[in-house]
Amino acid sequence: MPPIELPLLERDREQAALSAVIGELRSGRPAVVTVTGEPGLGQNDLLRWAAEHAREAGLRVLTAHATPAEHEVRYGVVAQLLAAENRALASRLFLTEEQPGGLPGLNGLLAAARHRPTLLVVRDTQWLDPASLRWLEALVRRLPRSSTALLTSTTGTALARPEWNVGTPLTGLATTIELALPPLTSSGTATAVLEVFEVPGDPAFTEVLAEATRGIPAVVHDVLDRFARAGHRPSADLIGPLRTLTAEVIGDHAARALSDLRDPAAVDALRALAVCGDLLDFPLVCTLAGPHAVSESRLRAALVASGLTTLRDGSPRVQDAVVRARILEEMPAAARAELYACAAALAQRVAADDQGIADLLLPARPIGDPWAVDTLRRGFTSALRVGRRDQAVAYLARALDEPLRPVERARIEFQLASVEMVTAPAAAERRLSGLTRAPGSGLRARATDLCLLGGDTRSARHALAGTIDSPSAAPEPRRGTAGAPHLPGTVHAHDTARPPVPERTGGRDRGGPGENPADAERDELTVLCRVAYFLRHEDAELDVLPVPALPDAVHNPAVAGIWAWEHGVVGLHREEVRRLARSAFVPGAFGRPLLVVPRLLGCRALLLTDDGDEAENHLGALLDEARRERAAISVAHILTVRAELHIRHGRPDAAARDLAAAEAELPLERLHPLFLPYWLALTMITDLQNGHVGRARETAARPLPPLAHESATAAQFLFARGVLARTDDDPQQAREYFRACGRRLLQHGCVNPAVQPWRSLAAEAAHALGDTEEARRLAGEELRLARRWGAPSPLGRAQLSLALIREEDRVENLRTAVATLGEAPARTAYTRAVLELAQARSAGDPRGPALALGAGAAVPPVSGHPL
Repeated sequence: MPPIELPLLERDREQAALSAVIGELRSGRPAVVTVTGEPGLGQNDLLRWAAEHAREAGLRVLTAHATPAEHEVRYGVVAQLLAAENRALASRLFLTEEQPGGLPGLNGLLAAARHRPTLLVVRDTQWLDPASLRWLEALVRRLPRSSTALLTSTTGTALARPEWNVGTPLTGLATTIELALPPLTSSGTATAVLEVFEVPGDPAFTEVLAEATRGIPAVVHDVLDRFARAGHRPSADLIGPLRTLTAEVIGDHAARALSDLRDPAAVDALRALAVCGDLLDFPLVCTLAGPHAVSESRLRAALVASGLTTLRDGSPRVQDAVVRARILEEMPAAARAELYACAAALAQRVAADDQGIADLLLPARPIGDPWAVDTLRRGFTSALRVGRRDQAVAYLARALDEPLRPVERARIEFQLASVEMVTAPAAAERRLSGLTRAPGSGLRARATDLCLLGGDTRSARHALAGTIDSPSAAPEPRRGTAGAPHLPGTVHAHDTARPPVPERTGGRDRGGPGENPADAERDELTVLCRVAYFLRHEDAELDVLPVPALPDAVHNPAVAGIWAWEHGVVGLHREEVRRLARSAFVPGAFGRPLLVVPRLLGCRALLLTDDGDEAENHLGALLDEARRERAAISVAHILTVRAELHIRHGRPDAAARDLAAAEAELPLERLHPLFLPYWLALTMITDLQNGHVGRARETAARPLPPLAHESATAAQFLFARGVLARTDDDPQQAREYFRACGRRLLQHGCVNPAVQPWRSLAAEAAHALGDTEEARRLAGEELRLARRWGAPSPLGRAQLSLALIREEDRVENLRTAVATLGEAPARTAYTRAVLELAQARSAGDPRGPALALGAGAAVPPVSGHPL
């Protein structure tokens, strides 16, 4: 395939001006025309067109091209101009010594121009050698008495500014024109696409091409040429390859321009400019480049003339990231890291922007000064504030390359892991696993807490290795489906005696008898290990410790939160659970920070006791704290718990907002599989309550990863599927899902109907199928457990379910359910009970409110998730 040829696009104005100059030259009127613009805009293409046009008009045309390689060659350009007319003179110019005031060949040129108008075309005058520059200036001074025109092109600022520029006294008696070429517009780029492919390009394709090439014709030409040679068409679905190819072309252009830059001072200045030109003023960039016997103005002109920079606010700037990378990749790695380090130190001394200094530190060698770590941490905070998590991670990872004290290193590792939980979970798990085993850091419990939020149960359990050596660490019996577990310090779930739970004194705790930070940390690790076991049983793993006993040290807020949750799911001693849950939010001894997981479980325990308003206040405080710490994974989990609270209180619109915000913080594809069933279940229930049944079906059809089936939260997804089947009027499928949910909950010791009303819903499904015996058995068991627990919400729901199943005394039973639910925050269940009572009262009256609510109108909440 031959190379493509593009016409001069969007240069009609310039072509008209040059045609006029050529026409006037034929009449003997001299002119000086300079075509300017950044490299690649087509200055030389325009000069070639003008030269050809002049030849066709019968003019004599002499051409030359200045290059960086011949910048020091005396009369290099003059020799090219005269070679066609006087080859012998051109060759002698390089050999004879320059005479003072000598202008070889100039008089002969002017004499010949009297008989035949002459156009001199000189390309890239920014690279003129000094002797040729003086020769051309002498020519321009003689133009008013000659039929000669000078047409030149330049990019940026010449190293030595010619005296024939517009407005100088030298050209006062001759026509002087300066044509500044603009980039191609979107329309011009679209025309180029049409010329190459002979079909219009997709608007999206053309827009990206114009934006990526910045409308520079030389780049547009090369990109389209390579794109066509690759067999592509200008379609929107090839925007990715287009961007990649454009970056390659820009890099190749930069590499060619860099190879032409031979001045060591200019190379050093260009490298310094590529490192920090956007942060430091040009004089400081020159300082960074090192001492050179070259003036700042000459350096500025050399950089602009190189074509690798553009002028912005009067100072040169490297064009884009691709060019910057090509400039710096030629340096040895050690020299490049040293240059970045020096740039960062200079920027720090002049109090430059923290974010800019942090960017300089990323590729720099270790600085060894405290300001570097402080700057990187401030950059981390700023990056998180604007949502640039990947950049924030890079800042803290770089801070770890600096020399640090062990305690400070551990804190940075923890802070880094809290963000990596969202951006790189595997890296976060490795980092936190090391912190959980690092004694003396004071972060073992917090690291384990963060591990659990990320779903890493193994690290949470391994954190206990070497710290739990008491006899109470013996493994508990395997939790089965026959009932609830036998919790430490309490009686079995089916017993009714009150356990001897240790009392916690009010106010700020001073620690238990003999309590010290090591004991407090051990207790925190113990209860977190129990949460890990609840999330995922790993009894088959030989290297995982058995679940330890629950400590009695409820003066520790973390222990109190786990006590409250474990007693709450069993369904015993509601007042004790409420007291312990509240204790989870009271700061403990020694100024230890409160952990997130125990407080979340404390909030969930308050949901079970029907203290939703109090739980909502604590969740709001937790959310504010997590946002201050920029802990996205904590924010996400807090929002999901609050979404469940909204569902329980009949606020599905608020639940939908919290779930959307949670997914914005922690996308589902980054969520650990152990938590995925719970999030999907909340989404399904919210959609059902908001009337989006189709979306709920789509969520229910989503396959779960294998690990998700090992989690306690799998019960929630089964429950939500049962509710969906109930909405679809499929009692057979609904009963199977509710039964499966119940088996999974009992396996994990969740007996309390406040956790999940699966028995009531399974009973209603069995009743719809005609299995009255099973329906009554399940409804009766739900009512008995709800009475034992004593919270109005589960008790009212159980009473309502039993009233719907039993024909006898239905109105009285419904009145009882309405009275009970009237004291509960579950307004959806209360509304359903009121309507069912109204319908029962009006039975037999065709004008009565015969409203049979579908399941979707009274969708029960999802609960049972430990976080």
